[in-house]
Amino acid sequence: MALQEWIEEDDGFLDRVVFSDEATFHVSGKVNKQNVHIWGATKPHCYVEHVRDSPKVNVFCAVSNTKVYGPFFFNEQTVTGLTYLDLLTEWLLHQLSDDWDDYVLQQDGAPPHFHREVRAFLNQQLPQRWMGRGTEGDLMLFPFPPRSSDLSPCHFFLWGYVKDQVFVPPLPVDIQEVKQRILAAFESITAAMLIRVWEEMDYRVDVCRVTQDAHIEHL
Repeated sequence: MALQEWIEEDDGFLDRVVFSDEATFHVSGKVNKQNVHIWGATKPHCYVEHVRDSPKVNVFCAVSNTKVYGPFFFNEQTVTGLTYLDLLTEWLLHQLSDDWDDYVLQQDGAPPHFHREVRAFLNQQLPQRWMGRGTEGDLMLFPFPPRSSDLSPCHFFLWGYVKDQVFVPPLPVDIQEVKQRILAAFESITAAMLIRVWEEMDYRVDVCRVTQDAHIEHL
């Protein structure tokens, strides 16, 4: 895996990576299983009623080993390539450039990230300094491993932590309260927590190295 090779060759590589992702928060508390995985030792003996068309908000964030960028609330109900491009150009890259001289931006393979104009922008602004899903003609550092949510701090830490804070009974009554709880959850993330997350990230990469990239049931 290219990520392992870069970490082995450059001890400080992982500290330069900024991971990014989006998640959807429903007022009903419905969880997007693409972002959050819940493991249980026993069969559950209760059920949660599905609320059809529950109001929702799409949220973006980026996280480094020292700072969380976000949350950014999309106005649109669906994130498209063009709305994601607006986020990059008008919001995210300005902040990253102010804080970093040589960062590497990670994104997953979601369709908005693979949009032609998004990739063209990243090729121009961050040649050999972005990783994700691309084509042979793209100037990315390397493809980020597909279906590897356990290797992204956004997945194995951030979204689970935030949703645990947001969906505490009584559940929020509207989108405005959801946003307020999200903001409070992000503000509660400390530098010490991020240090532990990056230590966990390093451990997970070591596990992949030992298992030679085989399937890992638990981490």
